[in-house]
Amino acid sequence: MNHPARILVFALGLAAVQIGFLGSMILGRAGILRSGTEIRLAVEPVDPRDLLRGDYVVLGYPISRIERSLIVGATEDELKGRWLYVRLARGEDNSFEPVSAALDEPLPEARLDNHIDLRGIVAREPGAGESVQVTYGIERYYVPEGEGRAIEEAMRQDRFEIVAAIDEDGSAQIKALLHDGRAIYREPLF
Repeated sequence: MNHPARILVFALGLAAVQIGFLGSMILGRAGILRSGTEIRLAVEPVDPRDLLRGDYVVLGYPISRIERSLIVGATEDELKGRWLYVRLARGEDNSFEPVSAALDEPLPEARLDNHIDLRGIVAREPGAGESVQVTYGIERYYVPEGEGRAIEEAMRQDRFEIVAAIDEDGSAQIKALLHDGRAIYREPLF
């Protein structure tokens, strides 16, 4: 094979790998949105930290603070950066609340029908005996241009929730943003 033909084959191969990688990311997200178990989570307002990436709302959740006493087998070892599988149970208001958690892998006990395991990463641990801060990858939601600030202001006064789809491995994707129980934004599959 001559030199220009090799370059062409290499370039086509590289393009195929890049397209495959992007396609797998898109299909993975769409798979969770399509077939993941839906849960509702209450939302707390959080001020945005990066205004240069377009309009978005930074979301905080009551389940982002997990009491150390809920973490099965937690010792005084450093938890920051470790996977945390949080077992959530449906509350009286249909929001999900943490009932227990485990490091590095889901709890071995079988889940009840109203339970689901959500996977996050311990982002911060303030001190022994206190709660740990957990991120789940659903802390930022992009909205149409010019609407982010208004939504953040409304979050300070009204009840907001998200509908999240949870995959079998505990991965989460936001399906919808709800204002007083009514969907104001829905995520398309693609």
